[in-house]
Amino acid sequence: MRNIVVLGGGYGGVKTVLGLISRKLPDDVQIILVDRNPYQSLKTEFFTIAAGTAAERDVRVDFPEDDRIQYVFHEVKQIDTDNEQILFHDTRDVVDYDYLIIGLGCEDNYHGVPGAEEFTESVQSFHQARSTGLSVCNLKAYGKVTIVGAGLSGIEVASEIRESRKDLNIRLLDRGGSVLKAFDARIQAYVEDWFLKNDVEVLHHANVEYVEKDGVCNNGVCYINDTTIWTAGVQPHHLARELPFTKDRHEKLVVNEFFQIPQQTNIYVVGDCASSEYSPSAQLAGAQGELIADVLYAVVHGKEPKQPKPIKLKGTLGSLGKNDGFGNMFQQPFTGFLPRLAKSGVLWLNKRH
Repeated sequence: MRNIVVLGGGYGGVKTVLGLISRKLPDDVQIILVDRNPYQSLKTEFFTIAAGTAAERDVRVDFPEDDRIQYVFHEVKQIDTDNEQILFHDTRDVVDYDYLIIGLGCEDNYHGVPGAEEFTESVQSFHQARSTGLSVCNLKAYGKVTIVGAGLSGIEVASEIRESRKDLNIRLLDRGGSVLKAFDARIQAYVEDWFLKNDVEVLHHANVEYVEKDGVCNNGVCYINDTTIWTAGVQPHHLARELPFTKDRHEKLVVNEFFQIPQQTNIYVVGDCASSEYSPSAQLAGAQGELIADVLYAVVHGKEPKQPKPIKLKGTLGSLGKNDGFGNMFQQPFTGFLPRLAKSGVLWLNKRH
């Protein structure tokens, strides 16, 4: 048997699998999907778990059922590219691969800030989002929450917590001069105004010097708080960063036009671990996964793969609670209920695979 091993059941990995099983595969090919969880978790909705506004079941879906797919639910310890094997932490079993898709996602980047990793909560994994949700929901009345980072994740976490807990004191530390620096100025102004109206304190030009159990020191001022949530940047999964292949300045694996590692073309990379001209997103990972499925389909049939079509992203959506939002759609900025409704629609589509 020839094994197509997919590491990570996120947006990119699942799209690759769906693209493969939608077509006739050779009888000697089987797909092995490896993930730490026995379900696909919808990472774009983790902020709702962190704020306690959604049940866990609302942001996860079952993996596809197909006789050609085998599932392995373990934590990966090592990608052994010399022997073409996957090793695990909690079992001595190994998985051999003929073709490998690396879709392990990303981890927090703490930028060397002392105490950040030890004393902050996160929304980068389902487990971490659960921990954050417990921390926030267990706060006493008028508890203090600091969110470090005012990109898309930080904005959604801060606004969702505000909707969940009107009593909490919420502070958002923004390194730049305006929130959502990658978005249109109209969107930036709209979000700033939303925070002002909803009593979320935003501190611009932040420079977090260190984090302690009960506080954050920013620009020489130490703020006492009960929970600190880190949303100030990500980096590729450490297993991808440890691989002996060429990486870009963000430590993402450099791939060719077929999303293959040039040194070992039976290894493909999708999502946050792959070097790309685009910023990381679920939409990008999904699009890459669909293209990798096309390439692999040709490869396993012994054919030369066609040049993948250029990826065209549809835009970015963000939420401000349940009834408000923002986004770039059709290369135009939108704010209010329409982009929030569109984001809910995307979630519905993801749940339907």
